[in-house]
Amino acid sequence: MSRVDDYRLILGNKEIIPIMQGGMGVDISTSELALKMAELGGIGHISDAMAPYVSDKKFGTRLQNSKQKEFRQFADSLDKSAVKWDFARTYEGTLNHVRHTMEAKRGSGLVFVNLMEKLTMGNPAETLRARLMAAMDGGIDGITLSAGLHTGTLKLIEDQPRFRDVKIGIIVSSARALGVFLRSSARLNRYPDYVVVEGPLAGGHLGFGIDCLHQFNLRTLVEEVLALLKEENLSIPVIAAGGVFTGGDAVDFLRLGASAVQVATRFTISQECGFPSDVKQIYLLSKEEDVEVNLSSPTGYPMRMLKCSPSLSSNIKPNCEALGYILDKNGKCQYHQAWDAAGVDADGKKLPVTEKMCICYHFMRYNCYTCGHNVYRLKDTTVRMADGNYILPTAEHIFNDYRYSTGQQISLPSIAASEDEALRNGTNGTGPGAALNTIPRKSTTPAAV
Repeated sequence: MSRVDDYRLILGNKEIIPIMQGGMGVDISTSELALKMAELGGIGHISDAMAPYVSDKKFGTRLQNSKQKEFRQFADSLDKSAVKWDFARTYEGTLNHVRHTMEAKRGSGLVFVNLMEKLTMGNPAETLRARLMAAMDGGIDGITLSAGLHTGTLKLIEDQPRFRDVKIGIIVSSARALGVFLRSSARLNRYPDYVVVEGPLAGGHLGFGIDCLHQFNLRTLVEEVLALLKEENLSIPVIAAGGVFTGGDAVDFLRLGASAVQVATRFTISQECGFPSDVKQIYLLSKEEDVEVNLSSPTGYPMRMLKCSPSLSSNIKPNCEALGYILDKNGKCQYHQAWDAAGVDADGKKLPVTEKMCICYHFMRYNCYTCGHNVYRLKDTTVRMADGNYILPTAEHIFNDYRYSTGQQISLPSIAASEDEALRNGTNGTGPGAALNTIPRKSTTPAAV
């Protein structure tokens, strides 16, 4: 029976084990996670979402603080048209994150950065160029363009010395979307080095209308993209993503003609993942009915998450002076209107905002439990201990399970091996404190403003 290890992804002159770990922001797909993937011979992603915040947290910079001071006069106004991230702060934050990651890289694999077009930062073209330039200057192996059609993205960096050296790919949810990008890239004679086809079972932001998710499936989407590339006489590796839960699932797509698979949900409970350990235990306790796709993201994209996410029914006051990562060029964000329209209780306190969430604040606080459809199956990939907590497997264990398993077989981690790895890595492999016997539900108490 075939295994993923029987196949290889060819990118330029590199031969890669065809397992790509998806980019999860904000620092959920940590440098440590991506570096482990590269060490093992696969591809790891970091995310550049809110990179200035990540830089402040990890490297002691004051990028958000300095921005907040510059625009503090707008704190009590919903007119944020003057509040913008500039090139310098954006560049520095991304450069710090990427450079420190790449300096630590070991092994034969690659490290890519996931870069969202929808991260507009009040200044879309300038900050998008800053993020791209910083990623390349920082030595990144590849850039995966996501959350948008990116028809003008390549034009922003055609003068960068690494423009034709760094690997550039794009995430699409249809052959039609890929066709749009191919037409724009053809004008620069710079076709993508790979294409990630993301299906409707993926986690986080989705490229499908919320009412038509059931009309699509990943297999058909991959077949349509492969057919388009053949029609265009283009030999570009296709990577299947969204719902690839086992090594057997991965082999099915490799047999279909995909060159690799991208996986993320399985890695959300890895020791190297940036989620706090108690959140990982919540993922492990989830059931299928705990998962929903909603429109709470102010990006306008549907988003799959756990219903118990604290980001839902919160009422955080917009703090775009420090944050403001989703502001459009006119200083607008869908959360502003929802927050402004929310009423107050008898004590004059703002009521919960149910339509939208402040995505900057809640991603920064790990309050938005984004997940793939198969999150409820995570409990079947590990072992529950006597205290009620589940063992958190290492990224290496998950990678090797994909690589070597056959069919729907899943290799479970051992307690001893996980504890030894946690000690070596300085991570907490079992989660904190008391057992979590039930998944918490959304609180009805409004969060503090």
